[in-house]
Amino acid sequence: MDFFIPAAMAQDAAQPQGNPMVTLLMFVGLFVFMYLFIIRPQRKRQKEHQNLVSALSKGDEVVMTSGLLGKILKVDDNYIVLETGENIEQKFQKVAVHAVLPKGTIKSI
Repeated sequence: MDFFIPAAMAQDAAQPQGNPMVTLLMFVGLFVFMYLFIIRPQRKRQKEHQNLVSALSKGDEVVMTSGLLGKILKVDDNYIVLETGENIEQKFQKVAVHAVLPKGTIKSI
């Protein structure tokens, strides 16, 4: 029975190792995949949202991330004041704006 043990250990030691270039190529391919399908589109969305937020002005009708509709009454550096109803003013952070609506959308709803 003792003669099987050294043969089994010799089998483990004799297995060939993989090529390190293949492993490196796979890591590079994974990084390229993540950049093209995850990082680049996210940066594009961030840039579009930053342009949207910086272009806000008084009188714009907006949708907030919570779904609230309102008309901008005042714009500060980081905050906007919305009119959400008759004589109802609420203050929000500018980054919470989801989209700018065409003029007259709130009245038509």
